[in-house]
Amino acid sequence: MNNQKLKVLLIVEQCNPEAASVPLVGYKFFQAISKLADVTLVTHERNKTPLSKLKEHPKITYIAESELTKKYFSMVVNTLTMKGKNNWPLANVLGYPVYAEFDRKVYKTFKEGIQKGDYDLVHAITPMQPRYPFTIVQACDRTPVAIGPVNGGVPFPAGFEEIAKQEFAYLNFFRAIGRALIPGYKETYKKADKILAGSTYTLNLVKDLFAIPDNRIELFYENGIASSFLTETKKITNNSRINLLFVARLVPYKCADILIEAVSRLEPSVKEKVHLTIVGDGQERNSLEAQVRELELGEKVKFAGWVSQEETVEYYRQADIFCFPSIREFGGAVVMEAMACGLPCIVPNNGGIGEYVTEETGFRIEPKSREYLTQELTNKIKLLVEDDELRQRMSAKSMEKAREFEWDGKAEKIIEIYHKMIAEKQAALSH
Repeated sequence: MNNQKLKVLLIVEQCNPEAASVPLVGYKFFQAISKLADVTLVTHERNKTPLSKLKEHPKITYIAESELTKKYFSMVVNTLTMKGKNNWPLANVLGYPVYAEFDRKVYKTFKEGIQKGDYDLVHAITPMQPRYPFTIVQACDRTPVAIGPVNGGVPFPAGFEEIAKQEFAYLNFFRAIGRALIPGYKETYKKADKILAGSTYTLNLVKDLFAIPDNRIELFYENGIASSFLTETKKITNNSRINLLFVARLVPYKCADILIEAVSRLEPSVKEKVHLTIVGDGQERNSLEAQVRELELGEKVKFAGWVSQEETVEYYRQADIFCFPSIREFGGAVVMEAMACGLPCIVPNNGGIGEYVTEETGFRIEPKSREYLTQELTNKIKLLVEDDELRQRMSAKSMEKAREFEWDGKAEKIIEIYHKMIAEKQAALSH
């Protein structure tokens, strides 16, 4: 492989080392790829304050937002979709003009440089949802362009209609309207040299929507593991107490209430051994605390609230089993983090988290219904509490599996993909 660093234009609209979710993942990709390539980052000006603290990344272009767009976001998007329960389907629709301004400015700023050959490759990482265009593909006739990992579109399982309603899933018809009406959307996927998909569901969705051939799309999970999470061995727990852990925002589809119900159903001899810690905060916290009181689980359940990443690592390391009954998870980084810390994981088999967990590292429960998921969660907790050997074996396999998700390793794989894309593009242009 050529030892000269590739010149890569990295488009990461959401890129913030101090945030969570997509902005943090976007930053992690930028950070990891920058170690191996000559990266020019283009991102939104809202990320300038946190990124400017990082002295090691000087080649950053910040795309400014107009005053009109700022007012639109504050008065329309934020007011209508972010008050009380977040209405994400509506936010994605109303927020499109905000993204479109960024997208147009990126194209205008970098079109000439790309066409002059200033970059070996262009890679657009965020937004990760496969519902937005990247106009920059129009400038990439001779420069290969990668998109993703894109992820999303995973439906709620049948039998969870009430939760789907609480999450405004009835507005998801906007996706199809957007695909039909948003300028450049289809061209983005038709023209991209490589599409990375963060889940098998999204891979098949994009592939079917745009008739993408196999050689232009591949599975590549968007989440990764920092080396600080990885440990060589897991402490052997005193069998007198088994610590269960849940880490997530307390919103309906994460289903912390199902976990609390599952714990309440444990037979007394098992229940007396377990303690559940719920790390996270959100709109459901008051009702979850009330549920704990109603089920008389006060001694068994602790609400830790929101804690820093450093503190979260300690909760993982003190735990024995990770219980995460989220029924519609795209990425599910917390599952990777739990595995890295040696925790067997119990998850629904829907979306990305059902792909991280294997039969050797935990249990995947088919989300057939609320009752089935709850009872199976109870059964799997009981099995792991009572079988020390199984729990320890799954712990070791979880740590082994998590190494596949380490960020530096993911960056090396991306560089390999880049080189292959460049070679294929050059071959195609020579014919």
